[in-house]
Amino acid sequence: MPIRVPNSGEVYTAGELLPVRDPWIAQLAHLMDGAIPIGRWSIGLDPLLGLLPGVGDLIGALISMIIVARAVQAGIPRIAVARMTANIAIDTLIGSIPLFGDVFDFAYKANLQNLRIYEEALQDRRAATARHWGFFVTLFLVAGALAAIVVGVLALLRRAF
Repeated sequence: MPIRVPNSGEVYTAGELLPVRDPWIAQLAHLMDGAIPIGRWSIGLDPLLGLLPGVGDLIGALISMIIVARAVQAGIPRIAVARMTANIAIDTLIGSIPLFGDVFDFAYKANLQNLRIYEEALQDRRAATARHWGFFVTLFLVAGALAAIVVGVLALLRRAF
C-alpha cells in the first residue's frame, strides 16, 4: 500500500524508507554556525556575515532559508517549518541590532537548531509537534506581555506630562 508524505508530493511504497538526513544540509548548518573552532566555542559564517553593515544579516537569513526549503521538500510538519522560520527571524531581527546583535549572532546558532528540528521531524514527524506549539504559545504570551508593558508605560508617561 503506498504511503503519501504530506506536503512533499512524493509517494512511498511500504518497503521504501522515508526521506533521510541530508548531509549537504548538515554541512551547510555546520558551516554557518560552527565551522571555526575557538577554544571551547565555535563560530561559523553567520555571525561573520552579520558584521557586514546593512546586508550581512539578510544574506545570512537567505542562506539559512535553504535548510527550511529542504525541510519543506522533505515534507516535515508545518509547525516544525514555522519553528525553523521563527529561529531565522529571531536570528536576523536581533542580529541586526548594532553591537548587541553582533554578540547575539555569535551565541545563537539558528542553523544548528534548525538542523536538529529537521532531523527530529524526519525520524518521528509527530514527536516534537507539541514542543513547537509550546514554543509559539510562549512566544505569543511573552510578546503580549511586552506589548502590555509598553502600553502601560506609555499611558503612565502620558499622564505624567
